[in-house]
Amino acid sequence: MTIKKFQFFAKKNQYSVRIDKFLTQSIQNTSRNIIQKATDLGKVLVNKYPIKKNYKIKPFDIVEAEIYYPSILDPEYKNILAEEIYLNIHHEDDDILVINKGEGMVVHPGYGNKSGTLIHGIKYYLKNNDKLYRFGLVHRIDKGTTGLLVLAKNEYAQKYLLKQFFSKTIKRTYLALVWGDLQKKEGTISGFIGRDPKNRKRMTLKKKNFPNGKFSITHYKVLERFKYMTFVSCNLETGKKHQIRVHFKFLGHPLFNDSTYGGNKILMKKKLSNNYRIFFQKCFNFLNSKRHALHAVSLSLIHPKNDKLHLFTCRIPKDLEEILHYLRNNYNKVP
Repeated sequence: MTIKKFQFFAKKNQYSVRIDKFLTQSIQNTSRNIIQKATDLGKVLVNKYPIKKNYKIKPFDIVEAEIYYPSILDPEYKNILAEEIYLNIHHEDDDILVINKGEGMVVHPGYGNKSGTLIHGIKYYLKNNDKLYRFGLVHRIDKGTTGLLVLAKNEYAQKYLLKQFFSKTIKRTYLALVWGDLQKKEGTISGFIGRDPKNRKRMTLKKKNFPNGKFSITHYKVLERFKYMTFVSCNLETGKKHQIRVHFKFLGHPLFNDSTYGGNKILMKKKLSNNYRIFFQKCFNFLNSKRHALHAVSLSLIHPKNDKLHLFTCRIPKDLEEILHYLRNNYNKVP
């Protein structure tokens, strides 16, 4: 995938013009259609905030654009080989495809994942979508996260879904098991997410904006408490990379078994009895792999065909269900 970043400063005598026209004039060999898609994705910022396609440039505006070039222009997409990969299809019609992604499946090819991704499988399954932007992909979930993911099957549906993500009308609910006992029954975590300068594989959260930081909001609600762990539901108002994982790390409650953010070690280990250490080690053993305990349980959207609200839900995966069952039946019995 080819991604290019641009920054422009509108001069004091800048005349009023739509953002897409301004960027088309400023960036060589880039169509207005590509710029509009970047805007739909929230990748065009003016004065650090995402804007809509009809925004008109004003003097002294600071414009930042992150342009994703589609498959027909991008060697990474063009050279992807179709692979027959099992896809757990939760729903399919003429316009959308909802997949219940299993743990360990990478959504998009990248460094270390040149084959075997969901995109490779989608190219095989939807044989006529070579010209569809990002093969119909409108959002992602992490390799270690399970649950629902929606893809578009045609250009109209893709634009329709991208607009909903931009306007935040698509609702996503996640279930997570986090370390510690959260103080509040429900709350909101917000701040600017960006790359951790100390570890490029991680993201970090700061309350004040910083270079390449993107504002993020997660609403959470406690479902069950297990003394040293808490089961929560999370609703995303924004969808940034590693958002839920970074937000709970910021609170001091990393996701259970999240090796990237410190959740793969027993927290408060020095304060716990040996029996509790054995108990938590059994919890670790329930997971099928080294994945973190996070599941995209529901997804609601306005369907591009009939403009009606559709809600999709799926069951908790077996490994996470077994951990919860074990906690419910045993955490109060540990001496």
